Amino acid sequence: MRGLVLAGTASGVGKTVATLAALRAFEAAGRTVQPAKAGPDFIDPSHHVRVADRPSRTLDPWLQGEGGLRRNYARGDGDVCVIEGMMGLYDGDAASTAGVAAALDLPVVLVVDASAGMESVAATALGFAAYADRTPHEVDVAGVIAQRAHGGRHADGIREALPDELAYCGRVPPREDLEIPDRHLGLRMGEETPLDEAALDAAAETLRTDRLLDMAREPTPPTDDPAAGKTGEGDGSGAGDEPPRIAVADDAAFRFVYPATRERLAERATVVPFAPAAGDDLPPCDGVYLPGGYPELHAAALAEGPALGSIADAAAEGTPVLGECGGLMALAETLTTVDGETHEMAGVLPASVERRERYQALDHVELRARRDALTASAGERLRGHEFHYSAADVAPDARFAFDVERGTGIDGDREGLVEHRTLGTYCHLHAASGAFDAFLDEVKG
Repeated sequence: MRGLVLAGTASGVGKTVATLAALRAFEAAGRTVQPAKAGPDFIDPSHHVRVADRPSRTLDPWLQGEGGLRRNYARGDGDVCVIEGMMGLYDGDAASTAGVAAALDLPVVLVVDASAGMESVAATALGFAAYADRTPHEVDVAGVIAQRAHGGRHADGIREALPDELAYCGRVPPREDLEIPDRHLGLRMGEETPLDEAALDAAAETLRTDRLLDMAREPTPPTDDPAAGKTGEGDGSGAGDEPPRIAVADDAAFRFVYPATRERLAERATVVPFAPAAGDDLPPCDGVYLPGGYPELHAAALAEGPALGSIADAAAEGTPVLGECGGLMALAETLTTVDGETHEMAGVLPASVERRERYQALDHVELRARRDALTASAGERLRGHEFHYSAADVAPDARFAFDVERGTGIDGDREGLVEHRTLGTYCHLHAASGAFDAFLDEVKG
């Protein structure tokens, strides 16, 4: 599967819209396109899936390692893969877009905000191409998409100013219906704010699909089978074993799950989705997974519904329960929203959570298990990502599963609140970490 990377000069330049336009343009040209996202983001991929109608692959060297990143890419399916970068091309020491492009040896098409420039768009692109020599990554900046550029003289001026080594790959017109609104964790989700179809079609028509396809190339392949590694070593159960039933919260309050994690859970368990914020009760299960999301936006519905009480009962009876970020918030005693309203949550973990105006953590993290835990054995290290606006006030006698080697933690240098066989953490984990295999092993006992 050939691929290319759409990278920005900075956050907010319109990478997501340019990526969606490229996905639509390739589809219009009769190509089967696979979307992907550099970095640990959950939100931009929700827009990809609405256009491409297939999960967007998560490509993050910190979460997966370069080998895991290449395997995850190879598990995709299509004629061409369009990878949306994160932040600016070179931003992010642990897992920059440049690092992803270099690990796969794929060309970069630079998305430049052209709303207030013309020749300067070419100068910016040249600067980004030259800066690659100052980094440890071999980055091939091969083309430019002019974001928010008008047609006619504006587009002609940009195209004529570009040197031969930088291909003009088209533009995305400046239209209000091509802007995606945002909130505290980034853009609004794709299912909430889909782009206007006519506007997206118009943007796709202004891209040079032929040039994008010409520069796309096959990546560096994985050194082993794409299904190998911690995300695909068989089903993990003995012959004839009944797979465990894992209840996975899946609704407007719990949205943030990597496709590879869904795949790994489905390989080793029977996944039973339920919607706590919509009033579903906890289904019969052997284990519970509460992913991240927006419980702070649905705190009243969660407090009024039956699921949290049932989860508390299951946890007290010894059912393994894993809560990530939003899941941690739902497992706490209370959740106070940004408007000051406090709601009773499951009450499993000895903590009160409050949503703050500013983000409290944004980083790749590394944790070391203090003892055997739900997602790791004593001494093992887990790599993940955290991005949250809430803070947890924990009880003095609270027990923690992890020491923080890198990152913020729930309580300074401690992470992973433990009660019964329940673990709540701000850290989002990828299946490549092995954390979900450890969780399923614990569920099976």
